[in-house]
Amino acid sequence: MRQIKKAVFPVAGLGSRFLPATKAQPKEMLPIVDKPLIQYAVEEAVAAGITELIFITGRNKRAIEDHFDKAYELEAELEAAGKTQLLEFVQNVIPKHVSCIYIRQSAPLGLGHAVLCARPVVGLEPFAVLLADDFMDVPDGTAPVLAQMTDIFSRQGSSILAVQDVPRAETRQYGIVSVSPYARSLEQVNAIVEKPTPDSAPSTLAVVGRYVLTNGIFDYLENLGQGAGGEIQLTDGISAMIESERVLAYRYNGQRYDCGSKLGYLKASMAMGLKHPETGVAFAAYLKTLLETQR
Repeated sequence: MRQIKKAVFPVAGLGSRFLPATKAQPKEMLPIVDKPLIQYAVEEAVAAGITELIFITGRNKRAIEDHFDKAYELEAELEAAGKTQLLEFVQNVIPKHVSCIYIRQSAPLGLGHAVLCARPVVGLEPFAVLLADDFMDVPDGTAPVLAQMTDIFSRQGSSILAVQDVPRAETRQYGIVSVSPYARSLEQVNAIVEKPTPDSAPSTLAVVGRYVLTNGIFDYLENLGQGAGGEIQLTDGISAMIESERVLAYRYNGQRYDCGSKLGYLKASMAMGLKHPETGVAFAAYLKTLLETQR
């Protein structure tokens, strides 16, 4: 079975929920401890064997390109100052065997349109889609979420959606699937609905920001009209694809933090702060003291 080598990162959104912090910087560059959200997503992709990173960008997203580019002046200063470890961090933001491709999304026409923008680069290959807002953490010794999914794809050859159960009151925030049993941790998707109301949702199983898709999705996206919000919805493309291709839902091993929301972002920052080798012990002690003083 063909391996997944290309990943698409839709990063053209405005990040309005984080204004004013995102007025002059992309939301994907907001840091979790010492790395921006987009770098965590890229590292997850690289760990899954991805070698071509396709960023679908918009206006005011130049900071993302700069982050993954070579920084000659910074590297020269770090080298002159003898800061070898920091120099290595900067030089290894992207492994040398991995390439970055940037495509401008001409108008904010939705996630489906952003994915469709990648068609000339993806071509006839299967590919992954990662939404940096969905920060994925896994237990020590566990493969990153995308690596879990690409491993399944290598055996199944079908499109795969990462899913998790959500409270019924929150179904209007997600694409929701109805499924039937298929295999361990996998279910076959029978239908998918974009942001249904709680009383009309077919289930509480929500699609979150990791996808492995066959190239067939492009034909469906091209033939779609505008969906919810006047946008081309990826959910609608997947719904059409289900009619002729098997699509699987995967209950991944890991913890998702919705970093598109302030609370989710704070939760992710706290979780990673506790796991970070430089801050973990001291941060845990601080939190314990903080909680004791607030009782």
